[in-house]
Amino acid sequence: MEAKIFEPNSELSDFVRCYWTLEGAKEDTPVKNTIVPDGTMKLIFHYGETYKHHPGNGESIILPKCFLIGQLTKPYVVEPIGITGSFVVRFHPNGFVPFSTIPIKEMENTAIPLNKLFGKEGEEIGEKILNANSTSERINLIEAFLLKRLTDKQTIDKIAKSTIETILNAKGQFSVNEHAAKIKINRRQLARKFSSTIGLSPKQLSKTIRIQAALKSLLTKDVDKLTDLAYENEYFDQAHFIKEFKEFTGLTPKEFYGEDLKMSLIFDREN
Repeated sequence: MEAKIFEPNSELSDFVRCYWTLEGAKEDTPVKNTIVPDGTMKLIFHYGETYKHHPGNGESIILPKCFLIGQLTKPYVVEPIGITGSFVVRFHPNGFVPFSTIPIKEMENTAIPLNKLFGKEGEEIGEKILNANSTSERINLIEAFLLKRLTDKQTIDKIAKSTIETILNAKGQFSVNEHAAKIKINRRQLARKFSSTIGLSPKQLSKTIRIQAALKSLLTKDVDKLTDLAYENEYFDQAHFIKEFKEFTGLTPKEFYGEDLKMSLIFDREN
């Protein structure tokens, strides 16, 4: 499985975090992949075969070829049907707001087909990107589409944006009460801003970013003890860490380690 990352146009860099592609044969991909919440929304275009989503209880749903995946608050299990060829637009946590035609909170844990989001224009851009001959062509197509729809850059709330930056810089080790007092805003008012622009509460985003930091530590460092990893990421104790880890991945750290970990980080690429 090969993943590549690409930078957005400077005019879109406040909204789009990166583009990435994922390609590989079915046999190169585990039967099921766990996509772990990462605090971002993504436009996904499967120019290869699409994927199945397994919501649980033995059910499976064939995902659209082109869709937006809303904010995830729980593990999202997918399975390749055939050869993978995917082009992904990864937005900043609050970056999709100017383009959305549906309240952000209503798209939580849901794949929204492009025709539902953008009507006929959504169908047309989807077809163009699926039929494009290269990644550069796909990037040019989606950037022209997004720039056409970007009529008001002021739709990004400054308080929400600065709070997101604080959470990211702290790797999720963040106190909502302390931050609200520091910037002199009511906690409930801050939560409302987050709900409308991100689809998560500040606490949810903090937990999401912290678990992502722990996952990357598992992948890039020699971790001898889970206790050390828990304290490094400022969990109360190992039991607290395992509880939140299972909440976001569906598995314990030991169960998740290996191919599940590698694939989850491929699906949630950093730029």
